[in-house]
Amino acid sequence: MDEAIRELKKIVDETDNIVFFGGAGVSTESGVPDFRSEDGLYHQHYKYPPEQMLSHTFYKKMPEEFFRFYKDKLLVKGIKPNKAHKKLAEWEQEGKLKAVITQNIDGLHQAAGSKEVLELHGSVHRNYCEKCGKFYDFDFMADCEGIPTCECGGRIKPDVVLYEEGLDMDIMRKAVDYIASADVLIIGGTSLVVYPAAGLIDYYRGNKLILINKSATTRDSQADLVIQGSIGEVLDQL
Repeated sequence: MDEAIRELKKIVDETDNIVFFGGAGVSTESGVPDFRSEDGLYHQHYKYPPEQMLSHTFYKKMPEEFFRFYKDKLLVKGIKPNKAHKKLAEWEQEGKLKAVITQNIDGLHQAAGSKEVLELHGSVHRNYCEKCGKFYDFDFMADCEGIPTCECGGRIKPDVVLYEEGLDMDIMRKAVDYIASADVLIIGGTSLVVYPAAGLIDYYRGNKLILINKSATTRDSQADLVIQGSIGEVLDQL
């Protein structure tokens, strides 16, 4: 166990007030594609850029193209929680972790057993008819052909935050409250470039800010401890 991991273990062992804030890197180890890495969606070639296809305007104007891309790239079947998801759920059960705040939409934290999960960008597991509000699950969306349509005739929209759409302010306020009152804030698997989510770090008032990411982030200089590596492998050592 190297010195940085040893220091992190000491911090974790001595607290019962951890908040975890995570991004795509938490789920890539489970086989979920990210956006910005070398093999990410932004570096793949489609007729339209991914950020355009995942926009509210595109969803409204070209729903067939939207759902083709959405189902092809964001509805990943058979994925399982990895070591990071499991460790965080374990900490919550032990009373050490107060909340997981995630930018991911895959539901893997809940699948691992975490209860207090704030999903800033929504979830692929929640889908609602725009006309009558009926709920539809992941499997329905993954298995349907073309534009998913409710039995009432309305279009079914994923409960995910598209480009041009605002975040849920109730969830944001809750995330701010958790971060502001945390003794330890662990940020993992995110490059901290997507706003407004990345700005949540500014609400942390403590002196145990830990950044764990495979590559450097623009906030490394603000952290009390920086560990470059796989979030799952790092947390598995604790």
